[in-house]
Amino acid sequence: MANRHLQRSIAMQTLFEWDFNGQHNEKMPQYARHNCAEFAPGVESCDFVETLTQGVLTHQESIDALIVQCAPEWPLDQVAVVDRNVLRIGIYELVYGDYEAVPPKVAINEAIELAKNFGSDSSPRFVNGVLGTIYREMGEPMKDDNAQKGRERREAWRKAREEQGDVAAEEGSEA
Repeated sequence: MANRHLQRSIAMQTLFEWDFNGQHNEKMPQYARHNCAEFAPGVESCDFVETLTQGVLTHQESIDALIVQCAPEWPLDQVAVVDRNVLRIGIYELVYGDYEAVPPKVAINEAIELAKNFGSDSSPRFVNGVLGTIYREMGEPMKDDNAQKGRERREAWRKAREEQGDVAAEEGSEA
């Protein structure tokens, strides 16, 4: 299993544990360390796990708002814990991630794979639907262009959402 894919799996398990146990942010590093030691004993660094989990925590409010917006028939607390956290990782990478390291379509495909591995039979379709909706709403960054143009499209989309009051203004953070 590729290192980044493994670390995404560990990040999902870490977020699941955090969410399942009441979302105590201060426990996230402890969960991440334990899960890295347990599920990736030969991996020297779990920096990507930390990037994903801390990125989700930092942007949780706007990420969760996107889930609610793109899956209106499912109140957030009724979305399966696995699906909710797979979506959080996928949305974090899609909206706040580094497009040169992880292009948008790779982020979507990786989230679908996590849903296949950890979720129910309907999870991959649900995750694909929500992330696909966000990707299209963003103007499909990097569909036919480069990382710089993709970042510009994403920033324009985020700025428009902030101006509409859909997302709390967040300092430009890119993983």
